[in-house]
Amino acid sequence: MAAPSLSRGAFGAPRILGGPGGGRVRVRAWSTGTPSEEPPQAGETLGNPAWDPSELARLRGREQREKRQRLKRERAEGRAAAGQEPSPLPKGWTPKAEVEYRHPLGPDGKKATQVPLPPQYSPRYVESAWYQWWERGGVFSPPEQAPGGSPVLSLVLPPPNVTGSLHLGHALTVTLQDILVRWRRMQGWSVLWVPGTDHAGIATQAVVERWLWRHRRQRRQDLGRAEFLREVWRWKERHGDEILGQLRALGASLDWSRCAFTMDPAFSRAVTEAFVRLFRAGLIRRDQRVVTWSCALGSALADVEVEPRVLSGPTELNVPNCPQPVTFGLLVTFAYPVEGDDGLELPVATTRPETIFGDVAVAVNPKDPRYLHLHGRRVRHPFSGALLPVVTDSSVQPEMGTGAVKVTPGHSPQDLALARAHALPLLSVIGDNGTLCPPGGGWLQGVPRFEARARVVAALAQLGLFRGVQDHAMTLPLCSRSGDVVEFLLKRQWFLSCGDMARGALQAVTSGRLHLVPKFHEKNWKTWMENVGDWCLSRQLWWGHQVPAYQVRGGTVPTAAQVCAQDTQVSPQEGPWFVGRSEAEARAEAARILGCSPGQVQLQQDPDVLDTWFSSALFPFAALGWPEQSPDFGRFYPNSVLVTGSDLLFFWVARMAMLGQQLTGQLPFSQVLLHSLVRDSQGRKMSKSLGNVIDPRDVIGGATLQELQEKLQSRTLDPQELQVAQEGQRQQFPQGIPECGADALRLALSSHNVHGPEIRVGVASVLTQRRFCNKVWNGVGFVLRALEREGGTPKTPPEEVAPVAPLDRWLLSRLAAAVAACCRHLEALQFQGAAGAVQNFWVRNFCDVYLEVAKVSLLSPSLRPGVLATLVAGSELGLRLLAPFAPFLAEELWQRLPRAPPAPPTLCRAPFPDPQKLARWHSPELETQVAAMLELVRAVRGLRETFGLRGASRPPVLVQCQEPARDWLEPLGSAFQALSGAGPVQLLPPGAEPGPGWAGAPAASGTFVHLRIQGLVDPGPARAQLRARLTNLERRLRSLGGAREPLPGTAQHHQAAVLRADLARLEQALQALETPGDPSETPPGIPSSGGGPGCAQVAPPVAAAEAAQDEVGLATPWGVSGPSVEDMAGMVLVAFVIGGLCLHLWLRAGR
Repeated sequence: MAAPSLSRGAFGAPRILGGPGGGRVRVRAWSTGTPSEEPPQAGETLGNPAWDPSELARLRGREQREKRQRLKRERAEGRAAAGQEPSPLPKGWTPKAEVEYRHPLGPDGKKATQVPLPPQYSPRYVESAWYQWWERGGVFSPPEQAPGGSPVLSLVLPPPNVTGSLHLGHALTVTLQDILVRWRRMQGWSVLWVPGTDHAGIATQAVVERWLWRHRRQRRQDLGRAEFLREVWRWKERHGDEILGQLRALGASLDWSRCAFTMDPAFSRAVTEAFVRLFRAGLIRRDQRVVTWSCALGSALADVEVEPRVLSGPTELNVPNCPQPVTFGLLVTFAYPVEGDDGLELPVATTRPETIFGDVAVAVNPKDPRYLHLHGRRVRHPFSGALLPVVTDSSVQPEMGTGAVKVTPGHSPQDLALARAHALPLLSVIGDNGTLCPPGGGWLQGVPRFEARARVVAALAQLGLFRGVQDHAMTLPLCSRSGDVVEFLLKRQWFLSCGDMARGALQAVTSGRLHLVPKFHEKNWKTWMENVGDWCLSRQLWWGHQVPAYQVRGGTVPTAAQVCAQDTQVSPQEGPWFVGRSEAEARAEAARILGCSPGQVQLQQDPDVLDTWFSSALFPFAALGWPEQSPDFGRFYPNSVLVTGSDLLFFWVARMAMLGQQLTGQLPFSQVLLHSLVRDSQGRKMSKSLGNVIDPRDVIGGATLQELQEKLQSRTLDPQELQVAQEGQRQQFPQGIPECGADALRLALSSHNVHGPEIRVGVASVLTQRRFCNKVWNGVGFVLRALEREGGTPKTPPEEVAPVAPLDRWLLSRLAAAVAACCRHLEALQFQGAAGAVQNFWVRNFCDVYLEVAKVSLLSPSLRPGVLATLVAGSELGLRLLAPFAPFLAEELWQRLPRAPPAPPTLCRAPFPDPQKLARWHSPELETQVAAMLELVRAVRGLRETFGLRGASRPPVLVQCQEPARDWLEPLGSAFQALSGAGPVQLLPPGAEPGPGWAGAPAASGTFVHLRIQGLVDPGPARAQLRARLTNLERRLRSLGGAREPLPGTAQHHQAAVLRADLARLEQALQALETPGDPSETPPGIPSSGGGPGCAQVAPPVAAAEAAQDEVGLATPWGVSGPSVEDMAGMVLVAFVIGGLCLHLWLRAGR
């Protein structure tokens, strides 16, 4: 009988329109995706004279834009169909001319800060030389003798793979830790942040093996263990410093004098000590169990290194070392003939028919009525002819498959437990490399497991025992490191019992001794700790910590059977094992137990190495000198906090908690921040195969596409993987990556909510933060130039400034609030809120408001001293506030500001602003008043934008408000004029109407502003422009909502609300333009000039200071009241022309 085909048939791919048999159909629409005007109706062509020429030009332009957008969408769809998603450069960004630092350094390596400040911000200039100066000055090391009662912050850097490279996920961890470290250091704490790298057994060995094969065509077996390990050490010396350079480029203030490596001699002694202590405590045992095995790596794996892949049905997957894709998600049914001549058979269903050679029984549920007659019978193996018992077990689920399962204890943890419960033999039929090795060899000896699968099914069909195949939903275990399908193999390995340690770690969280941030991780922690299994510590590698266990291999000693009952790891299949800190210690222990002299014992050390995560779990205390009671261990252990990615909760955090308590008697830390995982701008996981793994240094210093491609080629990637990654880079970064700087990258990473499941980081978000750095640069530059013009420097320390003017008091009140908010958020590990408070002060308060008013206030001799003192206090304390987030920019600018002695030599050691000391500046009432004034400013600016009033025109403004508001409007009047570009400002009594020629807008509850537009706006063109904008907004609103209203809380609902507000504003503006009136009319109750009973002038016009406007290029002001130089020149010219015309007419009349 021919073997049935297992081919599922080709799934029909969606047919693309085009090519033979059909052409691509292009449907043209006037409005698709973006709103536009209605097309001409029948008979109304674009050439119809009824259409206005300007309208025709506008529509043709719109048509061309829509065509370009359509072609762009088609190209993007084509790339998406091919699995490619392009990422253009951010809009509005043009490459900047970078400035390099070329001045000589001081004797101690410090930059020259007496040289002029470059006119524009350049990360390359700002971030040069500072880190080396900090490191040389020992800024990052804790003081040897801390002041009495000085609090301590200690933490360790999660050790990255020594031969790897940091990506943006690592950069997030480093940035968050460095913010905490710099903040506490500035607060006077004794801070220790320990750096280190991990030997990364599997990853490093795989990289070196690929390199050896590519360059020498050698395998590790060709070299031998000793020579191969020397090659790995040489590789580590060549490439191990790359990560350290990345950390320095990020500005990480690590104590490099304490840098640890998990394979250093001191750390290796700690690993050996931990294994010996755990073994002697009875927690480590050698046992034969089914382990998760990667055939591609040739090593066992920990359970947490297995990723379950859920399959809903037949699925093709590429498996390492398999030339063709393998189909999973199929359930094969075949029959076991029952012993005897009655012709009975027992059908079984399995997803792994290739393991049939390891079957030792068939199990059924004792209550399954279908198989009651087979209890106690035996079935015959179709290939070996062996008789297998039919056993009953309540764990068998009758509803699954046929209700009968083949028992293969050598390749299934569940089957192993069942086999041991029924005293069945144990067989292994798949080797370490994934090929079959059935007992006695045979026709499948050495055949790869998945190739053997099809051969077994074909052979069963030929024997007439194949009963069918069906789709089957299943969970497939995959190796997280190699992508290989995990094999379950029966192995003797070293296992660590985790039950008691897990209960202790769980109790630490439930009792509040260990805090997980965010709190929702506590549920996952509880689930994992309650279901934790034993940890397989053995790895079949050469690179790593060799297991400190020794097996007796010869000599005049008792046999294993004679000593198996003693207190040692002995099995009848292998000799006794002894554990020691050295071979001599193990030999002495063996001689003591075996009752012989040490010279009679011959030992061989276990060739396996320990799981890398075992040594990593010791890092918080081993890096501080444990097991020795070193000064660092006594002073800085336990650590204060741990910051790491949420994906390491079980890989690393849980194991540190368990081993820390077991080996030191204390939790290794009291608080853990498990931050979000970093995805790219499209939400995809960082992956080499996608080409979206970004080196932080490429974002900091910029990189061309060619440089990115060359860096990929230097990696030891598989050729096919390299090709895919390079294509991914071409799509992701077609123009390369622009230079952004370390400060901008740090700000971009810290401005996300890191308490969620993931964050998306793209180059565009980093460029936004570079613009922020540029704003701070320009703002402090304005302060420095103002101080230089005035001469001398304020001698009052910033914290002791006593402001008098309203805006001075307001700025320092906002600064005090920002400091308090920043400290409060950092205490709670809420970095987004802390970064937001700092940036809000610099942008919304200092640059956009105070500097714009200061440009005018500095012209007044009476206001100048207070303004200068406030500028210095705001910028100096603001830079101290910014320092943990953007250390390079803050240090560069802070070094140039005047400081009252005694001052620390570096901003890193300057005191962080104390919210309690600044609380005296807090003025909630004044902040409320200025906030209301800024609402008026926004309303006036909105009116100016609506009617296109730009430049130097400063129309009169009427403010209509309740009576109490008049008290604060007068002292803030000059600031209002400077920020809004208003001309004369008057108060309109409540209930009064401004009359024709004025346009109004609400500013706040019960407050309105009116802008005089007659004489400044040409009604005809303005009406046409407003109607066109109204039409466009209405179309956008209709296309957004469709037939139904967007759901509340969605982005569409918010956008619809914004569009409706814009519609209302434009309709009011259009109504104001269509109201006839005499331009010379004055609103009722308002005198034509000066004051009077019907109105109150808020403030006299402030003299224009055109030279001060836009000096630093920050928020664009619209000027202050009073005619500008251009206005005066224009009026003189007009008067001259009119005068000449009158003279000409008079002369003609006289003639």
